[in-house]
Amino acid sequence: MRPLQTDLSIFNKLKFEKPPVGFKFLYFKPEGIKQIDKRLAFCEMIKEAQQRESPFYFAKENEDCFGTVSLGMELMSSWGKGGEFGAALEIFQEPRANARIYQYVPKFPEGTVNYVAVSSLDKLTFDPDLLILVATPAQAEIVLRAMSYSTGEIWESKTTGVLGCAWIFVYPYQSGKINYVPTGMTFCGKALERFPEGGILISIPWDWIPVITQNLKEMKWVLPSYTEGREKYIKRRDSCIAKLTQKAENP
Repeated sequence: MRPLQTDLSIFNKLKFEKPPVGFKFLYFKPEGIKQIDKRLAFCEMIKEAQQRESPFYFAKENEDCFGTVSLGMELMSSWGKGGEFGAALEIFQEPRANARIYQYVPKFPEGTVNYVAVSSLDKLTFDPDLLILVATPAQAEIVLRAMSYSTGEIWESKTTGVLGCAWIFVYPYQSGKINYVPTGMTFCGKALERFPEGGILISIPWDWIPVITQNLKEMKWVLPSYTEGREKYIKRRDSCIAKLTQKAENP
């Protein structure tokens, strides 16, 4: 695997309760990393990495939810594609409603991902395909503002009530877009009690990692308007408007 290319220590200054986690999707088995010795849901690998002493990788036999479908490690059953499972669990009114979402859910081409290497940031040595953050809303605002600070990129959140893992892992990888999802919003996330509700999962694909990192170094994390109070902010706002209007009228 390609060694880590970017100094990511700036993320430590955000003081996340749990460290960010890097993911690498691989066709061949990674060298120098041990395979995990248990079975977990795909998204549970985030929490697992945050509490382990070393990086690990997992394969098809280590995933015990529907993450193998998102990863292209196996095909979804016909009754799954038909929406019967979601209806049986009372997530959807009828199978037709569950079946409809599968035309939107992203997944890797079959057989292209056989292994996934996972590491918390403090132990990360390989160049990740994704960097996953578990943030508070205040921390998430800083990270997302870092995305648009130099690019003007819009903030988008995409997910479905089921197969939420596809939107955290596969969608950012394939689309090149940063995605964020509030914890406690998807079925499995609630059923498996993966993360406390009220957090924000942010998934950053590899091509955005250097941009976010550089912008975090450059920009103000806490803007004056966030701390001076409503009245002072209004004065600052109106003063800026007056100065810009005057400048525009008297170039």
